[in-house]
Amino acid sequence: MKSTGVSRQSRGRNARSFDGEGATLRILVVGRGGREHAIVWALKKSNRVRQIYCAPGNAGIAQLAECVPIGELDFESLSRFALDHAVDLVVVGPDDPLSEGIVDYMEKRGIPVFGPRKNAAILEGSKAFTKQLLKKYNIPTADFETFDRYEDALAYVRRNGAPIVVKADGLAAGKGVVVARTLDEAEQALKRIMVDKAFGKSGERVVIEQFMQGQEMSILSFVDGAVVRPMVPSQDHKPAFDGDRGPNTGGMGTYAPLPHIPQSVIDEAIETIIRPTAEAMVKEGRPFRGVLYAGLMITPEGPKTVEFNARFGDPEAQVVLPLLETDLVDIMLATLNGRLGDMDIRWSDEAAVCVIMASSGYPGGYEKGFPIEGLDQVRDSIVFHAGTAARDGTIVTNGGRVLGVTARGANIAEARAKAYADVARIRFHGAHYRTDIAQKALQNG
Repeated sequence: MKSTGVSRQSRGRNARSFDGEGATLRILVVGRGGREHAIVWALKKSNRVRQIYCAPGNAGIAQLAECVPIGELDFESLSRFALDHAVDLVVVGPDDPLSEGIVDYMEKRGIPVFGPRKNAAILEGSKAFTKQLLKKYNIPTADFETFDRYEDALAYVRRNGAPIVVKADGLAAGKGVVVARTLDEAEQALKRIMVDKAFGKSGERVVIEQFMQGQEMSILSFVDGAVVRPMVPSQDHKPAFDGDRGPNTGGMGTYAPLPHIPQSVIDEAIETIIRPTAEAMVKEGRPFRGVLYAGLMITPEGPKTVEFNARFGDPEAQVVLPLLETDLVDIMLATLNGRLGDMDIRWSDEAAVCVIMASSGYPGGYEKGFPIEGLDQVRDSIVFHAGTAARDGTIVTNGGRVLGVTARGANIAEARAKAYADVARIRFHGAHYRTDIAQKALQNG
């Protein structure tokens, strides 16, 4: 392949920066879901991009990038591919490889990577670590206790009663948090996490939190150490069914911005939670570089921290990235090169709504392999593929969350109407979706 003019030797070990200003890039995106499709879609718009690879990708991503059959946790094969194909930048989508240290692994081989190192990704990898950090630096969050023994956790729950929140300490694909409305639900959650080991090692420790009443808000930020550049706020819908009923999922839909939430509240969350957390990580010797996701609750006492993720949210990325007007490649390079604070990051004044179409049974057991029809009939939306595969020329279901149908509009109502109109045009056996995505914005607007 023709060289991009970037000397790999010049990057050195533990490379953070990319020294090819003005060059066109070969980029490898790691992941296979709707978030990664949104990232690839946004990168594809840049005139800085020569070639995009995605490992392993999905049927929708394959329409924009060259998919390569390498798993997200196969660091050796991913690194070898990046070196063999003169990849200039690796962008890591999911939480697992970040928590396992993919950034550290690739940096040691001279490959620039957008994402936090392992010691910073712990913000998502361990809820107990994060809660202790927030407590140490007086950053607003719910009262909590952590437990390594099931008997101790059970006794605590029985003393405190419900409602109460039970969380597996480690990664659990967005399903390790139970908001228990009754004592029986809390006890069942503890048994499932700590005794039945539904999430493996991630459930060896639990965090039990005070229940917080209020409205949730997600703010993703580009972060380089203490430099924080917030994105458009969004709101996810975690429960599986309308009216926020049913078990938690990875997310059934989202929308941005949040017209019913005052800008003063958003600013307060940034200044009392997100920026102090980034600064705390620097003080702890764990500087965060990449995308920091803050899950927040707007309580009567003000915004409080629910959780942090160490990457783009899914499905938040599917509404935030379509509203980004600045070149995503430029932002990523600025983050790696210590110039994020100098970036002029621009956002559209429009709104975006994403409705997730899931397999019947999700987040529990579900079947795969059903043909997806109607994708060619979509009129006003971007369809981000999550759990899809191509078989014999047909796109079929291949996961719990199958598609994210995202539409833009002048306001939430217009974007929502467009998204649901296109959802109705798409068909596959057992398709399930919530019908109330973004309804809160209309009711409270």
